[in-house]
Amino acid sequence: MKTYRHLVQYYETDRMGVTHHSNYVRWMEEARMSVLREIGWGYDVMEQNDIVSPVTSVSCRYRKPTTFPDEVDIELYVEEIRGARMKITYLMKNAKDETVCEASSEHVFMDGKGKLLRPDRDCPELYEALNSI
Repeated sequence: MKTYRHLVQYYETDRMGVTHHSNYVRWMEEARMSVLREIGWGYDVMEQNDIVSPVTSVSCRYRKPTTFPDEVDIELYVEEIRGARMKITYLMKNAKDETVCEASSEHVFMDGKGKLLRPDRDCPELYEALNSI
């Protein structure tokens, strides 16, 4: 499991001063990009290796609101890699260690032409790195 910290920006809040729900999905992507870079497989590296990984599904369960300028720690781990599909789980907590959001995203691996790839077979280095998260 890896952790990414996000500082809630003023522009991410609505008129009530609460973080707009759509921002949590952006934070998931920020955290995912950060962790992938950390393990040596940022999207730039994947694309250089003719690998793309679009999001196929996103789910969020909002537990507590966040506001400007809260710090949100986003813990994420790869829950499952099966064939060409991967599921990532996210747990977002505030500075009081209270859960503010539980989320997941699902992805598929493909080459640049849209052919499905199995990381375990087609890119074992990526597969190993993802399993370290």
